[in-house]
Parts: sequence; structure tokens; C-alpha cells
Amino acid sequence: QVHMVESGGGLVQPGGSLRLSCAASERTFSNYAMGWFRQAPGKEREFVAGINWSGSNTAYGDSVKGRFTISRDSAKNKVYLQMNSLKPEDTAVYYCAARAGVAGPLKQLSEYDQWGPGTQVTVSS
Repeated sequence: QVHMVESGGGLVQPGGSLRLSCAASERTFSNYAMGWFRQAPGKEREFVAGINWSGSNTAYGDSVKGRFTISRDSAKNKVYLQMNSLKPEDTAVYYCAARAGVAGPLKQLSEYDQWGPGTQVTVSS
């Protein structure tokens, strides 16, 4: 079981940038496929980005391709989500997700079995 905590959320103007971080407690973090999801009020949780355990392969949701970048630093047990050119429709709670023993990247909600508590991102002028 890995304990994860997201940070870096906040209020940003349209067109701005934010970098989210997910800190994981597990020493075998490098064996986990990791991902980011988001959930806006009244909507289902949506896939944003996924990364495999080595960091060599990534996947993105259609709505964020070309604007968001996922990366990981296994030495620090962290996963990052760099978000550029933010839009009001990016407003949501962003969640870090993990799955042990699978290479990834994983895109489906049901493929992940561990979740962080989330961090709020609000894009507004």
C-alpha cells in the first residue's frame, strides 16, 4: 500500500501554468504505474495523464494533449503534472493514482487501485 499526497494546486488565470506534485511513501515506488485524474463538480472522474514505471512512456487525455506533461522522479518518490495554457474548463480536483506491479501507462479509472486525497485547481480571471 502506498500513501500519496498531492500538492501545487491553487488559483490561476486563464493561460497560466501550474505544476502539481504527488509525493509517495512507498520505497518500491519505481514498481508503480502512476497517473493523474481530475473531477469537476457534477462530472465523472476523468483521465488526465499516465506514466509507466520507468518514466519512458506516457499517455494523455485528449483534452490536455499538448498542454500538460507528466513526469516522475523515482529517486524522490514523486510524480509531477506540468500544466500550461490553462483554461477555465481545467478547473477540477486533481487526483494522483497508483497501481503496483503493472508497467503502464494506464488510462482507465478501474486500472488504478490507490488514490491520493486530491488538490483543487481553479482557473479563473
